[in-house]
Amino acid sequence: MKYRPSRRTRRMAISTAVVLALSGANGPWLYRFGSERYHAYAINKPEYKAANGHWDFLDVPSEFRINTIHAALLHTGKVLLVAGSGNNQKNFDAKSFRSVLWDPAAGTFENIPTPKDMFCSGHTQLPDGKLLIAGGTKRYEKLEGDVTKAGGLMIVHNEDPDKPVTLPAGTRFTGKGNGKTFVSKDPVLVERATKVFDRRTGAFLRNDPGLGRIYVESRQAGTEYGTGTQDNYRVSGLSGSDTRNVYGIAQKLALDKKDFQGIREAYEFDPVAEKYLTVDPMHEARWYPTLTALDDGKVLALSGLDEIGQIVPGKDEIYDPRTRKWKYTGIVRKFPTYPAVFLLNDGKLFYSGSNAGYGPADIGRDPGIWDLATNRFQKIPGLSDADEMETSATVRLPPAQDETFMVIGGGGVGESKRSSEKSRLVDLKDPDPEFRDGASLDEGTRYPSATLLPDDSVLVTGGSDDYRGRGGSNILQARLYDAKTDRYKRVADPAVGRNYHSGSVLLPDGRVMIFGSDSLYADRANSRPGVFEQRIEIYTPPYLYRGSRPELTAGPKRLRRGGTGMFTTSRGSTITSARLMRPSAVTHVTDTDQRSVELGLGLARTAGGISVTVPKNRALVPSGWYMLFVTDSKGTPSEGTWVEIR
Repeated sequence: MKYRPSRRTRRMAISTAVVLALSGANGPWLYRFGSERYHAYAINKPEYKAANGHWDFLDVPSEFRINTIHAALLHTGKVLLVAGSGNNQKNFDAKSFRSVLWDPAAGTFENIPTPKDMFCSGHTQLPDGKLLIAGGTKRYEKLEGDVTKAGGLMIVHNEDPDKPVTLPAGTRFTGKGNGKTFVSKDPVLVERATKVFDRRTGAFLRNDPGLGRIYVESRQAGTEYGTGTQDNYRVSGLSGSDTRNVYGIAQKLALDKKDFQGIREAYEFDPVAEKYLTVDPMHEARWYPTLTALDDGKVLALSGLDEIGQIVPGKDEIYDPRTRKWKYTGIVRKFPTYPAVFLLNDGKLFYSGSNAGYGPADIGRDPGIWDLATNRFQKIPGLSDADEMETSATVRLPPAQDETFMVIGGGGVGESKRSSEKSRLVDLKDPDPEFRDGASLDEGTRYPSATLLPDDSVLVTGGSDDYRGRGGSNILQARLYDAKTDRYKRVADPAVGRNYHSGSVLLPDGRVMIFGSDSLYADRANSRPGVFEQRIEIYTPPYLYRGSRPELTAGPKRLRRGGTGMFTTSRGSTITSARLMRPSAVTHVTDTDQRSVELGLGLARTAGGISVTVPKNRALVPSGWYMLFVTDSKGTPSEGTWVEIR
C-alpha cells in the first residue's frame, strides 16, 4: 500500500521548507524570529525579573476601554480613570464623556456617569479623601482653514455703577465703524461700574466700567464677514440708559486658528459613594489648569485657557473644601498651562518650569520660589536647556524632607522638534538654590513619566524625542533612578510607547500603572493618523521578585501630625524604613500631589511590631490619606496600608 502523509505532516513539511528557504534568502529574518522568541524567554526568567522587573498588560474588558487622559489613586485602593471626551471631537459633539473606576485588588471595572467634559481638567487630593476636579473642555480647537466663521473675543463694558447687566447667548453686536454683526455663543454677566474718588478730597473722579468677556462669531461664513481692526459695538436688546452704558469693544475678528476653550465647572469625586458631586464653579474658565494643595487644606487653581481660548491672565483662585466655594487670591501671577507648582515645607510654592504647552514663550517660564502671601517670586538660576521645559516632568525626590526636586527631559515651545536629555537637580533647602545637571538620559525625552517607589527609587519611563511621537520617536525604555548616587539603571523595557496624554500611578501593592498616549501619527513616515493608546501596562519592580515581603497586619487607621502609631508585623526587627506616600493625581505627566515622607522608626521595634512617628509640619504632611509602606533590610517594601493624617 502506498504511503500518503497526513495533512498535518504535509503542513509541517511545507512550513519547514518555507523556513529553510527564507533562512537562505533572508537570514536576518530567521535571526529576528529566533531573537524575539529568545527575548520573550529571557525576560520571563526569575533572575531577569529580580534584576529588571517585568511589564504586563492590564486585561481591560472592551466596554471599559477609554482614552485615559487623567488618573488618580483613591483611598479605597481603586483608581479613577478619566477620559471626558478623550480628545475626540465626535465624543464631544455627542456629549459622550467617560470615567471608569478600576479596582486593582478585585480586578473589576465600573463605568462612572460623568457630568461634564473633564478632558484636560485639573485635579488634586482633598483632606477628606475626595478628589477635586476643576475645569475641562467647552469647545474643541479649530485649525486655520477649518474655521468658516470669523470670531474672537468681545469685551463688554458696563458704565452703570448701580447695576450689573446679563446678556443672553445669541446677543448681537454690531460694529459702529464696520457695520458688521457678530453673535455671542454664551451668556455673559457684566459687573456694574466702580466709582472712583480722589483719595485726598473725596471728590468723584469717574466710573471705571465693569467688564465681561465673551466669544462671538459672525452670522455668516466667509472672510468678507471678518474684521481687521478694533471697533466699538452696539449691543442689541437693550433699552433705556443701558443703550448708552453698555457696549462692546473687539480687536480683529477673523478666521484665525481658534484654541480650545475651558469651563468653570468643578466637582468632588467621592470614593465611597463613587460618584461626582457638584460644587461651586470657579470664577475663571480653565482648560489645562494645575490644582495645587496648600498647607491649610485649601487648593490653588493656576493658569489654563479661558472660555474664549486665551490663557487666563494670572487670575489665580483658591478653593475651600469646607465651603465648597472659590475666591480670587487678589494677586496676579502668570504661568503657562499645566505649570508644575509644588507646596514646600515652609508653605511657599515651587515652580519648576515644567509645563504642558500653552502660553507665551517669554512670560511665566522662569523657575522659582513663590510666596503666595506677598506675591514675591525668587527666581532660581542654573537651569540647563531652559527653553526646552515644555512636556518635561518634575518629581520631588525622596524623602520629601530634603526638598530636592528633579526636572526630567522636556522640549521646545509648541510643536518644536527639539528635546532635552537632561535631568536637573535643585536643593531648595540651600539658602541660595541653584540648578545643577544630574545624570542624563540617553536621548532627548518629551513626556517622561516619573513615579516615586516605596524603596526611594524613581521609575522613569515612556516619552518620545519629538512632539507627540512624530516619526515613530517613542522611547521604549524604562529606568530606575537612585537619588543617593544620582544614577539611572536601565530595567525592563515597556511594550508600548507613551507620549502626549500619558501618565503613571503607584499602586498600593507597589506596582506601577502607566496609561495613555496620543501620537499624531501611527507610522515613521507620518502618513497615517495616530490612534489613542487605550492599553494599560503594569510594571512590577525588581523588589517584588525577591521572595517574601514584610507585612503590616494591624495598626491605627488615623494618625496625627507629630503623633506615633504602633503597627504589628511578624518581621519588625528587619524593618529599616517607613514612608508615607501621598496618592497620585496625574495628567500630562504632571503630578503635584506625589511625595514620599520619611517617618521616624521608634525604639519599640521588636519581632512583632514597630512604632512610627509622623512629622509635625502640616506643609510637609498635608492632611489627607496616605499609603504607609515599610521596607526591610533587603529593600523589599510591604504593601501600602492606608492611613489618614490629621
